[in-house]
Amino acid sequence: MDKHNYSTPVSLKNIQVTDTFWKGEMELVRKEVIPYQWDALNDRVEGAAPSFCMHNFKAAGKLNREKKEKGNTFIAPKYTFRGFEVLPEDPKQLKDDEFYGFVFQDSDFSKWIEAVGYSLTQHPDPELEKIADGAIDIVCAAQQDDGYLDTYYILSGRDATFTNLKDHHELYCFGHLIEGAVAYFQATGKDKLLKAAERFADYVAANFGTEEGKLHGYPGHEIAEMALVRLYELTGKEKYLNLARYFVDERGKRPYYFDQEHPEEVKKGHEDELRYFYNQAHLPVRKQDEAFGHSVRAVYLYSGMADVARLTGDETLYGACRRLWDNITEKKMYVTGGIGSTHLGEAFTYAYDLPNDTAYAETCASIGLVFFARRMLEIAPEARYANVMERALYNGVLSGMALDGKSFFYVNPLEVLPEACHKDERKFHVKPVRQKWFGCACCPPNLARLLSSIGSYAYTENEDTLFLHLYMGSTLEKKIGEKTADIRVESNFPWEGDVKITIRAKDTGLKLALRIPDWCSRYELDGFTGGTEEKDGYLYLQKDWGEEEEFTLHFPMEVRMIAAKEAVREDIGKVAVMRGPVVYCLEETDNGKDLQKLLIDPELNVTVSDGNICGTPVKKLTAAGFRQLDTHIEKESEALYHVWKKPEFEKAELSYIPYYTWANRGENEMQVWTRVRD
Repeated sequence: MDKHNYSTPVSLKNIQVTDTFWKGEMELVRKEVIPYQWDALNDRVEGAAPSFCMHNFKAAGKLNREKKEKGNTFIAPKYTFRGFEVLPEDPKQLKDDEFYGFVFQDSDFSKWIEAVGYSLTQHPDPELEKIADGAIDIVCAAQQDDGYLDTYYILSGRDATFTNLKDHHELYCFGHLIEGAVAYFQATGKDKLLKAAERFADYVAANFGTEEGKLHGYPGHEIAEMALVRLYELTGKEKYLNLARYFVDERGKRPYYFDQEHPEEVKKGHEDELRYFYNQAHLPVRKQDEAFGHSVRAVYLYSGMADVARLTGDETLYGACRRLWDNITEKKMYVTGGIGSTHLGEAFTYAYDLPNDTAYAETCASIGLVFFARRMLEIAPEARYANVMERALYNGVLSGMALDGKSFFYVNPLEVLPEACHKDERKFHVKPVRQKWFGCACCPPNLARLLSSIGSYAYTENEDTLFLHLYMGSTLEKKIGEKTADIRVESNFPWEGDVKITIRAKDTGLKLALRIPDWCSRYELDGFTGGTEEKDGYLYLQKDWGEEEEFTLHFPMEVRMIAAKEAVREDIGKVAVMRGPVVYCLEETDNGKDLQKLLIDPELNVTVSDGNICGTPVKKLTAAGFRQLDTHIEKESEALYHVWKKPEFEKAELSYIPYYTWANRGENEMQVWTRVRD
């Protein structure tokens, strides 16, 4: 680890995203998604699964008020196990002192308020800020005198606090609360929620650690690790970094902490076997070299590990991060940047197990991969991290939201036959159209917070260097000592490959590091006259800047056929089509039924044209191809099997659309991987 290479995200207050594509996504979140999700959190979306989130905070606040009114005579509810999800007997008759929904329901507010904070940095909105302040008042009213703030246990009984770390998500909700509080404070300067998060963090720090009398546990669902690092970087308080490091270091040690919580899970005669792969707690983190278990939990943990490694200079921890990154991206990642191939545990499986029609590829998992990628970039500016980040963003992440921002995918398959989704229990998790909301609604607010903060993934900086990881139109400021450099980036990514950069940085000593995308076999730099150096996939520029200078990067966006390694059984003999960073797919709407009968011409004769999907401008591809005929079967025959004969084909045009736009025109077949005609 070379600290000279370290960088940190550019503050969102110093960035204004201006390009058509990403600004459009951010405005969609601001105008549609954030208000829609606020209605969802308050159970006001007709036909959508109820959230109960704000109900629970109001109920906990009411209980808090009653406790203070009754003083020492107040008796808190006695805890009884209520299950992972609590549903009302009558949804229309909610009790105002009961918890409903999943045990992690609090986190939906935290992700929403985080998205609000990011949005306010780009577009001040007094009315939205007023709503957010009111929501914060409701949440903070639920906080206990000792700092504890989790509505499930406040309403179910504090006697069971931290007794089920493996399953009940207290530390997960705690982590999201920190993330949301920090974002809102940085956007508005208002610290009410931040102070509440700090009080909760102080309570957690007082209860966890290696000292005698403290709990020696760690989160069942990770995120607290990277959230605590963020709180440390804001406040400078070492105890938060120490707590993050403790959670990382303690994970996977023997005897397993989760065995103490759940002795019934330890079968006699199997005490020495590795367990808790699902929670990434089977081994100490420095001994892990393969991604296992729940994919979202995994990449959240790895993100926290990278944060701790950077701040503590821990080479062994960083080495584990690199091994885990390589394992994911070289053996367990879909071409779309999706990860976690099975719905059983929403998890990673074994190397090269990447089925298309049963793919899970949760939206949150791709978002978590983006988190992990940026944190690896903060340690070492290697283009391989940004390449994956870009791939996930344009494909596995954006596919999770409809083009109008009003419905969402939890699962992002690479092949869909709607009939199978409705009739085959093995594919019930795959939805052929996006859903309005989910009872377990982690993905929609996760999308909102990522897209609202997208600028902080495009750019990082150190003392004198600005790193451009993603090319999006924007204006930004960078401080170098007492001086300020102004940078303007003009881009029409992902549709066009020209990037114009204008610099006002006289006497600043500014250096620029520009990523050379892996999908680009060649590039041109026009108009720059200073020194250049290529290193780890970045082009470094340095010179004595004038008052204002501009130059242009040209990245040819060629259409490519991508093949998977032969070990990926489902994709052998097939190709995926990409143009620039965008993965394309075939839909029944454009190509008719039975997409499995289509083949692409290996000569790749492709036309690129302007298109439109539900009012959204895109680039469409038309490729020469073939459709396999059924003429080798006698018309009168209904035999399921027959003697093989050489198949016959007719010419066909294959119409490809960007993968992230599929399922916006109704329920229909879709596939990413297509056979190649011999």
